[in-house]
Formats: sequence, C-alpha cells, structure tokens
Amino acid sequence: MDVVLDNLDVFTRGMRTTVWLTGLSFALALVVGTLVAVFRVSPVPPLRWVGTLYVETVRNTPLTVLFVLFFFGLTKVGILYSAFTTAVIVLGGYTGAFVGEMLRSGINTVSRGQAEAARALGLTFPQVLRIVVLPQALRTVVAPLGGLAIALIKNSSIASVVAVKELSYLTGQLGNDTARYVPVLLGAAAAYLVLTVPLGIAIEALNRKVAIRR
Repeated sequence: MDVVLDNLDVFTRGMRTTVWLTGLSFALALVVGTLVAVFRVSPVPPLRWVGTLYVETVRNTPLTVLFVLFFFGLTKVGILYSAFTTAVIVLGGYTGAFVGEMLRSGINTVSRGQAEAARALGLTFPQVLRIVVLPQALRTVVAPLGGLAIALIKNSSIASVVAVKELSYLTGQLGNDTARYVPVLLGAAAAYLVLTVPLGIAIEALNRKVAIRR
C-alpha cells in the first residue's frame, strides 16, 4: 500500500473535489426536488403534468447519457460551461427527480385535515405547503434523503467521464501512471468509505432527533 501512502495528496485532492461536487449538487437537488414535489401535488393540472414528465424522463435516463448530452451536446449550440459546472447541473438535476418523489411521499404522510384546517384559516395553497406541510414532510424523509446523499457521493464518480478531477478520476490516473491498480483502487474504496460512513452516522443521529412521533 506504499503507492497509496506516497500519494496521499492525490487522494486528498480528489476527496476535496468530491465533497464540493456532492455538496453543491445536493443543494441544487433539494431546490429542484422541492419544486418538482410542489408541482406533483399542485391543484393545477399542467403543473402536475410537468412534474410527472420531469420525474419520468430524468429517472429513466442513464446518468452517463445526461453527462454526455450536457457537456458535448449543448456545446454544439453555443452553450459553454466548465466540466465541474456540468457535473453540478447534471447530478443536481438527476438527483432532484428522486428528491421530488421522496418529498411527495412525505407530503402524503401529512394529515389532509391539517391542510384543510390551514385553508379554512385563510392560508393560500403555497402558504399551506410552506408553513404546514413541507416542514413535516421534510422531517419524515430525513433518512431517505440521507441515503440519497450517500448515493450521490458515489454517483459523483461518473463526473470523471467529462474529466472532473474528483476522487475516481484522479485515482484512475494514478493507477495508469503507476500500473498498480489493485492498491490504488483499494485506496479509492477506503477514501469513499471515509466520506460515506461518517455521513451515514450523522444522518441516523439527525433522523432520531427530528423524527415525528406518531
């Protein structure tokens, strides 16, 4: 494992980029997912159709295809941005479809009577969602969202197809340079565990703290 110890800076640099990529992508996914969930439960049929179309299209498209489409396809029509920005947009938009479905399931766990009582008090539909429904829905889906965040850390490795210098890309290069693939890949696996295991523990603690007792 000396190749790993001698190149800790490579692993550290890759982990740092992976953390930034995951954090920004997940933040975007929460925004996109919230909008999708709101569209999916909206009383306006066209919004429901848009939300459904987005979820079904994105969830059933391979992530690698989305990367290639956004990075290489859009450049053909003059839309240019960096590989890192591409990765954030694609990962955030892709994960947002799953966040939206999780939030929609969380919204469905909130008693309809609460929403009706809020409407009887004069709150509009957006106010009911923002004040009454979404806060409770978020608390019920902390664990699933945490699992999605962990999956996003691993999915970030697909950003290597557009040469984002995250953990998978840099360790792949290191393996090519040293021709010692097994120890390098074992080191990469250990690095991903360093990122995911503490996050899983933190998510479990947060879930116990905010869980709604029914």
